[in-house]
Amino acid sequence: MKLLLACLVMVSAVAADDDIRAAEKAWGAALVARDGAALEKIYTPELIYAHSTGKVETKAQYMERLKGGKQRYDSVTHESTQVVRYGDSAVAHSIARMTGRNDAGPFDDHLMILHLWVRQGGGWRLAAHQTTKIR
Repeated sequence: MKLLLACLVMVSAVAADDDIRAAEKAWGAALVARDGAALEKIYTPELIYAHSTGKVETKAQYMERLKGGKQRYDSVTHESTQVVRYGDSAVAHSIARMTGRNDAGPFDDHLMILHLWVRQGGGWRLAAHQTTKIR
């Protein structure tokens, strides 16, 4: 009985991790598609968005940059993602490559991405984003 319960817990954890990985993929796809409506649903109202440059923006500031074309993503490719769940929240640590254009011009960044996902309204929403460039 204990073994069965342990197996069920492991299967449940893997399925939950898959939900977070799917949320990561949906976030990247929405950025590349420039799908503001999808991003509005993905981001929490209190989003903290910290770029690898050290610039930190609110959801409103970041969405304005996206809508105005000041920040554009041409690709978001996750190389690996590690997920740790904490009840109705989860931390995802990814290695990814992001390409596009911002105020400084074109970029092709190899990054570590740290995301805080929270369960709100029946789905996973992104509450915090932090990137660090990998040399």
